Amino acid sequence: MSRKKNALTSYFVAPLVKGSEAPDFMELAKWISSVTDESEENVEDTGYYDGDGTPEKDVTSVSESYSFEGMYDDEDPAMKFIAGLKQELGEGRKIMFKKVESNGDTYEGQATVTEPKSSGGEAIEYAVFSCIISFDKRPKKSDGSPVEEETQD
Repeated sequence: MSRKKNALTSYFVAPLVKGSEAPDFMELAKWISSVTDESEENVEDTGYYDGDGTPEKDVTSVSESYSFEGMYDDEDPAMKFIAGLKQELGEGRKIMFKKVESNGDTYEGQATVTEPKSSGGEAIEYAVFSCIISFDKRPKKSDGSPVEEETQD
């Protein structure tokens, strides 16, 4: 098994869509220097009489989140879209989010943007960009393996 650089994983954002409309995704990559998995799990520990009383762990929920950090570029459509959400509340922070792993597996679904930043820092530095994007529920997964063609006999 070979190692692959993190930069081979791609992240995309788009305005929220209604119904079967396809999202118009924009890649969130330019000037992004770090993406951190901020996912959280809720776990319950319960011991049972049919065992020896040692608690068993049961994962009851997962919240998949990613924090992005880099330098802000007002000409980058993905960054400008995220920066435009700063003053939004509630449904205004909902977006479509897609993650494509280096093996081609794709995770897509509705998400929420929190803590968007597109300015600030030392006078000699470029403007910062950061945000956290969290899937609102388990994302839809598409397997990255190639589709096998049907053969006709």
